[in-house]
Amino acid sequence: MTAEERSLGQLVSDASRDVSELVRYEIALAKAEVQQDVKRGVTGGALFGAAALLGLYATVALLIAAGLGLSEFVPAWLAFIIVAVALVVIAAILVLVGRSQIGRIKPPERTIRSTKETIAVVRNRGGDAAADGPPVS
Repeated sequence: MTAEERSLGQLVSDASRDVSELVRYEIALAKAEVQQDVKRGVTGGALFGAAALLGLYATVALLIAAGLGLSEFVPAWLAFIIVAVALVVIAAILVLVGRSQIGRIKPPERTIRSTKETIAVVRNRGGDAAADGPPVS
């Protein structure tokens, strides 16, 4: 009987080690998948920040152009409007590119699929062992 208990203990020890290793692999897979999405998020956020900054510059330029245009009626205001419109166009392009980067972020699909498969395997093995009943001596 001690040999059976020992082998049962070894089996439990092996199973525990295997589960720990499997969890480490799942975590490594999740990190690898999320890392790419984090990079996209940072890029998209930076582009939104740049667009906001350019939008602020455009607002300042438009205000200066409006002031110059209304107060002096000289062609200098036209130059400020052209600059402001160019900044608005650039900001709009940055927003569109940033939005597309943010839209490409997806959940870690491989990790989810792998975890579901692992759970199914563990459940099936647990069910098989229970269906077999206690070991016969």
